[in-house]
Amino acid sequence: MRSTVVMLLITSVAWAHIGTIDTVGGTTYDWQFNGPVYRMLCNSPEYGIHVAWMYSASTQTTFPDRRMRYNFYDYGAGEWNWIDPDYMQSGVNVETERSGYGSLDADSAGLAIVSCHSGTPIHPSVARDMAPGAGIFEYCNGSPVMDDYLWPPIAVGQNQTTHCACLDNASRDLLFYSRVPEWCRWDTAIRIAPPQPGPMFPSHNIAASKVSPNVVITWVDAESAPSPGFYRESSDGGTTWGPPTQLPWPPAFSGDTLPSFHLSSLFPYYDRHDQLHIVAAVISFFHDRLYQMPAEIWHWCSFNLPEWSRIHRAGCDSANLRGIIGYNSLYAGRPSIGEDAYGGLYVAWEQFDSSNVEPETNLLRADIFYARDNYDNGMTWQPAVKITNPGTVSHRFPCVIDYLYADTVCIRYMIDQVAGFFVQNQGPATDNPIVVHKVWVPVGIGSEPLAEVVGFELAARPNPFSGHTRLSYVLPSSGRVRLAVYDMTGRQVALLVDRFQAPGRYSVNWHTADLSPGVYVAKLKTSSGSTVKKLVVQH
Repeated sequence: MRSTVVMLLITSVAWAHIGTIDTVGGTTYDWQFNGPVYRMLCNSPEYGIHVAWMYSASTQTTFPDRRMRYNFYDYGAGEWNWIDPDYMQSGVNVETERSGYGSLDADSAGLAIVSCHSGTPIHPSVARDMAPGAGIFEYCNGSPVMDDYLWPPIAVGQNQTTHCACLDNASRDLLFYSRVPEWCRWDTAIRIAPPQPGPMFPSHNIAASKVSPNVVITWVDAESAPSPGFYRESSDGGTTWGPPTQLPWPPAFSGDTLPSFHLSSLFPYYDRHDQLHIVAAVISFFHDRLYQMPAEIWHWCSFNLPEWSRIHRAGCDSANLRGIIGYNSLYAGRPSIGEDAYGGLYVAWEQFDSSNVEPETNLLRADIFYARDNYDNGMTWQPAVKITNPGTVSHRFPCVIDYLYADTVCIRYMIDQVAGFFVQNQGPATDNPIVVHKVWVPVGIGSEPLAEVVGFELAARPNPFSGHTRLSYVLPSSGRVRLAVYDMTGRQVALLVDRFQAPGRYSVNWHTADLSPGVYVAKLKTSSGSTVKKLVVQH
């Protein structure tokens, strides 16, 4: 396994991070996404980590060898399955013909599912690994049912259904949905956007819950200014859909400067307690013009009050801007989101450096940042952490892992040797490493002061315990209350409270005679917010 160990000195937090960079592959196809990042890194807790990217080794503008490519970190072996001394040879091709612009997810059996579009007429397809990390794929071709659809991000739902959002090839403006409810059968595509404006560009994204039939599709109306964002949910696995809903504008900027979502902005995610989160890159609209900077990263969850919270603001004085940000990009953008075992949320994004210019293209180089919330369901956030060092390369298209393993956050990104897209004639074709950057984080730290943040309490005594414990909580206001316990995979093992309750103090016993020893998480969710408590069951 090729790994480079780096020391990252962080001034925004009180400790230094030590990270490892695993080079898992490479590509000359440096334009990995048109709009937002899709899921390209996911964790199967019992098996390992899946990673995907769009691969080519060609220097031709047609990229005849373009494929979706895959690698797997095996927890049992403690290494990546396909690592070559030449990183351009690492990983395995998913498809056997020219393809690309897909995404990655994994089912409950730990099998990677990878999407792409390919063929004539162009159509989406999905490939499923034969065993966790085997790298031997069987294919579910979308043709002829899905002929003339493209840009197909996917999400695998609770019942193993593969959900797909895509655009029609004829207009490349209209948003559609299809699914693979059983292997291998594609449903006929249905229009997802009316009566709201369609994306008019591949600004769409998709997520599915692992604990319920919920599915969501997000998009940005790229032809409006300011550009609104939308989402549409299904509560029955894609059979029927609720109405398209416009995201409320975040309280960014002020006065006559309005917020606008960017076409690379929206990334949806259902956590293991079935709450929908959306992270967005927000820019300003002023005097009939959209600006690439300053840019802000925001988090939205309907369970929170307020629903929006600002994660980060990035910008510089225009007089200090020495280069160009580049095509379909923001000064800070393309956010993605994941979580840890205790309910902590993690968001990663790319951010350009106004002082670091690629002389060959006059384009700014970018670095990778992440931020963690304060274990308050994204209500407040810790200062951003930059995990890459400024240099002669540009770090692009990060995707944070959906579910942390142990105490490590993983972020997949591309190291562009020359800033600027060869596909857009902005520079030469270069061999660009695809890496998974692993950063140690103090998982669980910060959860104790949570009651001060959200206004209610959750405690367990004794803890650790054997046989039973008593969970107590304080409610500052009346409303629906749900108290459940989950194991470390996110599976619910006990539902202790699910009813309306008035303000006051409550307690409930939890008996664990039938459970294995280990770490569990109790989550209390009310109309005021949510909080979690780590529980340790002993012999």
